[in-house]
Amino acid sequence: MPKPKEEWPEKGELVVCTVRELKTFGVFVSLEEYGGKEGFIHISEVSTGWVKHLRDYVREGQKIVCKVLAVDERRGHIDLSLKAVKEGLKRERIKAWKNEKKARKWLSLAAIPESELQELETKLVDAYGSLYDAFQQIYKTGKRALTELGIEEALADKIHKIALANVKPPSVHITGYVELKCPLPNGVEIIKNALMEAKKVAKDGFECSYVGAPRYRIRITAPDYKKAESILNEAANAAIEILKRNEGYGRFYRNLP
Repeated sequence: MPKPKEEWPEKGELVVCTVRELKTFGVFVSLEEYGGKEGFIHISEVSTGWVKHLRDYVREGQKIVCKVLAVDERRGHIDLSLKAVKEGLKRERIKAWKNEKKARKWLSLAAIPESELQELETKLVDAYGSLYDAFQQIYKTGKRALTELGIEEALADKIHKIALANVKPPSVHITGYVELKCPLPNGVEIIKNALMEAKKVAKDGFECSYVGAPRYRIRITAPDYKKAESILNEAANAAIEILKRNEGYGRFYRNLP
């Protein structure tokens, strides 16, 4: 999460760090979202097992996710733990950090003074939790997501256009299989037409590949799973119907038997 108003992390927070220096007793890092403030990971907090060589676990320049154990603002100390963060949380946190960097770059395209940019960022983060989530909301609901926060029309219009040009709508992918057979002399052509019909029904987000006679894999991309399942079924049924009308056989499998 971005921290436009805070100078220090909170105890228990997960922070993205860059490894700066390895010592015999631990690792010095810089905190990416806190102006590069220095943090320290004691060797006992690097891994749950015994650590003989730190380079087996981290390297200079590496991006890692740590849990904040303690913060001493007066002395400027931030104690961190690497071992306290599970692998799944690390991936999620790095992804969120990258998304936030991306969103901050998008916001800078509005080309407004730095002081106004900081104020705007704070307003968006307070309203939507993160800049990235703010841009997702702007993409979905339009500039109303901005004007409702008191952002003037001209700037809202500019940011809305930036969102439309840069935000990729969320999507899911699912796969199914069709078994298609046709005994007619032009059976291959009929099967090809059947798959073309499936593509026409599915419109965008349709991919088809050959698995092995007589099966074909259909991959659907859609905004959500419910929509994807519906499109997959419609596309498969469209292909099967073509076969049935031409003395052929068709069957749909959500998963191969």
